[in-house]
Amino acid sequence: MKRAIRFVLIGVGGVIVFVGIAAVYMFWQMGQPLYTFGSVNAVENLRGPLDPPEQTDPSVWHVESDISLHFEVSGKGRPVIIVHGGPGIPYANAWKGLKSLAEQYAFYYFHQRGAGNSTRPIDRFESKNYPKNMTQLEQTLGIGAQIADIERIRRILKEEKLLLIGHSFGGFIAALYAAEFPEQVEKLILVTPAGMLTPPQKENNIFDAVRERIPEKELPKYDSLVKEYFNFGNIFSKSDADLVDLHTQVGRYLLKGMGYDISLMDAPPTPGGWSSFAVYFSTGKSPDFRDAVGHITAPTLILHGKDDDISLNGSKEYEEFIPNAKFVSIGCTDTSTISGHFIYDDCPEQFGAAVRNFLTDE
Repeated sequence: MKRAIRFVLIGVGGVIVFVGIAAVYMFWQMGQPLYTFGSVNAVENLRGPLDPPEQTDPSVWHVESDISLHFEVSGKGRPVIIVHGGPGIPYANAWKGLKSLAEQYAFYYFHQRGAGNSTRPIDRFESKNYPKNMTQLEQTLGIGAQIADIERIRRILKEEKLLLIGHSFGGFIAALYAAEFPEQVEKLILVTPAGMLTPPQKENNIFDAVRERIPEKELPKYDSLVKEYFNFGNIFSKSDADLVDLHTQVGRYLLKGMGYDISLMDAPPTPGGWSSFAVYFSTGKSPDFRDAVGHITAPTLILHGKDDDISLNGSKEYEEFIPNAKFVSIGCTDTSTISGHFIYDDCPEQFGAAVRNFLTDE
């Protein structure tokens, strides 16, 4: 009897040890980046090929058999691809600062997969297998998938080289595309690109920076939201709609901290849910893409609003690590107007002039 009990205890202990190891592995995996630089160019860890399927609907881009990207075009002429930020927050309107270039360029504002009016391939996860869900999320909506879509768009448009503009988190994605496919980018413009090249520190962590600008009475609510926002241990119990709501609530605080009207988060199109959180799994807790962006060969312009001190350190990192990048700080002629994170609308005249000079080599 004692021997039998001993074997049962050993068996239970073995299960406990196994579960403990599995839990440690899971959290270790959460800290490791799921996206590896070079994997998209090598067609690794992707859900589908880089060659897009046949295009049967001119109003969308079919990037995979079951995934279509909504886009809107402003202007006419040479295509320019705009990669939106957020992550996962498409623009409600064309940028004011690019309207003066509408006779020379066609600006394509596309909604990234899983966001806005594009296909949302994941509603909720039924599996309780955490590593399996992480892999599915990365292959379906992660950074690798987003980079691959830019290459598919290039092939759909039959452009040998892209003119590419990325804003905020979209700047990070655009920079990684230019690094993975250096021969396919003619010119690259990064507008207040997200500080994701190095692990988050106090000086480049937007959540900490915004917290310092929130009224004290609102801090408990903000802290609670941010804690839930990064509660990845429980994330696979949520639906896409749950994550849209959480992303929207946190986004209102981020807008407020940057000096903007929080109602901007409530305007259509609908932000991404899973697509917004997939990128955090892609980068892991300690991203380091300094060497990656060193592969960029395209002339690169980094535009930053002079009043956007929250994002400044992040933008300066791109200037430091991208070869021959040029950093330009933009201020508005009207000094009563903020020159912030959305400089393309804040200072349209100055922004448009900077873009025109860069694209035309003036």
